[in-house]
Amino acid sequence: MHTSKRIVWSAACAALACATGMATSAQQPDTTAPLVSAEQYERWQTELSNWGRWGPDDELGAANLITAAKRAEAAGLVSEGFTVSMSATAQNYESLDNPCPIEWSMVRASRASASDTVAYPCIHGPGTTHLDAFAHIFFDGKMWNGYDVDGLVTMEGGAAKNSIMAVKNGLVTRAVLYDIPRLKGVPYLEPGTRITVADLEAWEARTGVTVGSGDAFLIRWGRWARQDALGPFDTGQESAGLDNNVIPWLKQRDVAIAGWETPGYMPQPEGDISRLALHNFALTILGIQVLDRADFQAVATAAAEREQWEFMVTIAPLPIPNGTGSPVNPIAMF
Repeated sequence: MHTSKRIVWSAACAALACATGMATSAQQPDTTAPLVSAEQYERWQTELSNWGRWGPDDELGAANLITAAKRAEAAGLVSEGFTVSMSATAQNYESLDNPCPIEWSMVRASRASASDTVAYPCIHGPGTTHLDAFAHIFFDGKMWNGYDVDGLVTMEGGAAKNSIMAVKNGLVTRAVLYDIPRLKGVPYLEPGTRITVADLEAWEARTGVTVGSGDAFLIRWGRWARQDALGPFDTGQESAGLDNNVIPWLKQRDVAIAGWETPGYMPQPEGDISRLALHNFALTILGIQVLDRADFQAVATAAAEREQWEFMVTIAPLPIPNGTGSPVNPIAMF
């Protein structure tokens, strides 16, 4: 369910769009930015790779950049102790964007106690806010740090390497929210919009805050604001997202975590590579911890109210042996 703050934010953004002559219906995705070619994407897999950077046995990837000093820096951003969830509320029913809901039921309800049971048939599905393990995506039979998939990820045993257990102790760091609809004066971006490096750096110039080494980079395009306005929709067919040209920028900024409301953009321009190209590259080649399918509406409101776009974030995955990911409830703290 959506909060009253979310409704107020949507109304405020709609008013801003009208005041600036940027009505949502008139917004058109930018189709002028050059596409990343398949050849360039393949070349980057060697030129930008972080494989081996933290040793041949590493399973943490860019989370190695979240040092004790980085966590202390994040804690220093907390002045109120105000917390905000960045997780979508779980659904136990099918919808346009959630064909694989959780399975929930009560197993006991009496005057003495109650208990229920829950299962996630699709941890990586569009209906679940989750953290991807490195055993989730492979390039030519290899996963993060160059490990061969053969024998290490099997139907019988799951992930013997790069499982979600690598981050059992959780991820706590400085997060920076990039609110691109707010930058553009609209409640949400239109499907197919490609968020470019120019957009990201324009947001930095406006807020005076930049993401850096060991940080969590959180990008909002307004997926939940669009649902508030139009109702449920299939994000596999209608979504905005990071342009593939952002890949070298992510490498340069050395972020530890990348979080988004949806991976990729749809519809894709003709001749474009996979919708999940950036998602897959960030996870497997750069070793960035990927927070997938988050809900940044409430945190965007909280950040705007405080004019504070950096805050502490805590992400605690479930310790699932041999798991390729975990449902999470990321918490922002101001």
